[in-house]
Amino acid sequence: MKFPDLLRTANREEASLLEQLDPRRLPRHIAIIMDGNGRWAERRHLPRVAGHRAGVKSAREVIETCARLKIQALTLYAFSLENWRRPKAEIDFLMRLLRDYLRKELPVIHRNNIRLLVIGRPEQLPAEVQRDVARAMQQTAENTGMKLAVALNYGGRAELVDAFKAILERYKKQVQGNGAGPGFRVDEETIAEHLYTAGLPDPDLLIRTSGEMRVSNFLLWQIAYAEIYVTETLWPDFTRAHLLEALIDFEKRERRYGGLSRREAEKSAAARGGRG
Repeated sequence: MKFPDLLRTANREEASLLEQLDPRRLPRHIAIIMDGNGRWAERRHLPRVAGHRAGVKSAREVIETCARLKIQALTLYAFSLENWRRPKAEIDFLMRLLRDYLRKELPVIHRNNIRLLVIGRPEQLPAEVQRDVARAMQQTAENTGMKLAVALNYGGRAELVDAFKAILERYKKQVQGNGAGPGFRVDEETIAEHLYTAGLPDPDLLIRTSGEMRVSNFLLWQIAYAEIYVTETLWPDFTRAHLLEALIDFEKRERRYGGLSRREAEKSAAARGGRG
């Protein structure tokens, strides 16, 4: 089984990469830290906003490719809580760019059966942005294809704080209703149910562009066992071919989740058999 839809539109390089992919081993959930827009612009002696505008093309190509590969979920880190420290002019541009993106791309997203989600604290965004985001999520709410989660006004630590607050509120309500007591417990499943990403599988693959070796407060709980792929490519230069290269690298890795590799397990089993 290959990818006929993608192969029809692929150039020679992309077709060669697609031939190396095993559809059965693709990640269920890909998370991407889209970094390098500013540096991309600076290297071309352009204002930083030009890099953000150029990055939209990369986002469009990655979203389309993941949807056609039947990836279950894609999360893009668009605007962090820390990004409010940037110059006001740049922040204002990013908000306008987001609204323009939703206006232009939402029909395509909807037509491709993609469900749009926003994770973070969108209630702190400008009112007009909140309205556009709410409208976009409502319009795609019934779609059954890939879930596209856009992290807006997002921080991983803030997400955990909000989850713990929600769990505490749940406990208080149960106490008031005489429904909670010593039996009330909080485990990993409880926390996961109260995260912004509730209902999504944890990311199998975290991609970071621009070569930075950090996770930048992104999905701190969810990426506990994610494979991390870092590329020097700046986000506006990140193409379908770069995404396919990341997926090929992912498929070559053996995910052990703290256990033994297949070879180590076979060696251990053989040793036990020899002692018997």
